[in-house]
Amino acid sequence: MARVKHGMTLALKEHLGSGEPITRLEAATLFGVTNMSARLTDFKRQGWMIESRKVPFAVAVRRINKYAVYQPPKNLPVKDIMLTEYWVNK
Repeated sequence: MARVKHGMTLALKEHLGSGEPITRLEAATLFGVTNMSARLTDFKRQGWMIESRKVPFAVAVRRINKYAVYQPPKNLPVKDIMLTEYWVNK
């Protein structure tokens, strides 16, 4: 199991390292990383400058749907729900 866990963390690290932003929803859906806070803390300890801002849920759904099929419930107000997006400040 450790090998898979390391691979999930590596995928997240490569994604952030490429300059792409990510939310917790995307990390869990695309990379299987469910404890993103711990991973971000690890990256910060390694010297990464992690920035954040709020984005609508719909933004994360649109990005996820480039790689997977994710359909939130129809009555979910995806434009009103805000998620925190993280990225590396280079």
